Amino acid sequence: MNWAVEESNRRMLRARDAMDPAYAQPLDIPTLARIAHVSEAHFIRTFRATFGETPHRYLQRRRVERAMFLLRQTDRSVTQICFDVGFASLGTFSRTFRAIVGESPTAHRGRGRVPPAPSCFAMSWTRPSSFGEAPRGRG
Repeated sequence: MNWAVEESNRRMLRARDAMDPAYAQPLDIPTLARIAHVSEAHFIRTFRATFGETPHRYLQRRRVERAMFLLRQTDRSVTQICFDVGFASLGTFSRTFRAIVGESPTAHRGRGRVPPAPSCFAMSWTRPSSFGEAPRGRG
């Protein structure tokens, strides 16, 4: 791998790392592009090439991962969890959740609480897979 590719990957990782703790906030492409030191259009293209999904899809997946945990570990309503993780619409949340996880939020909750295990194992076991998903328009 040459220096330019390594530097590009580092920049994209820096931007993705900035997204993770702010998953419930609206996606701010201009700010993320500044963090990566690239233009907005170049940021979206490079992020997708680096991680295999657009920044928007990555953020949706992170929100759904958090929602999966909250559904099985808390008694909050599906609607409350939807808004807590950053979705503005219950319909969008439910549709996105089903597309990523393969079941509705209510069905996922019906699986019961996650058994006690080290968090690294629990996250690995419950993380939704993005393999096999067809790309969907603009992210």
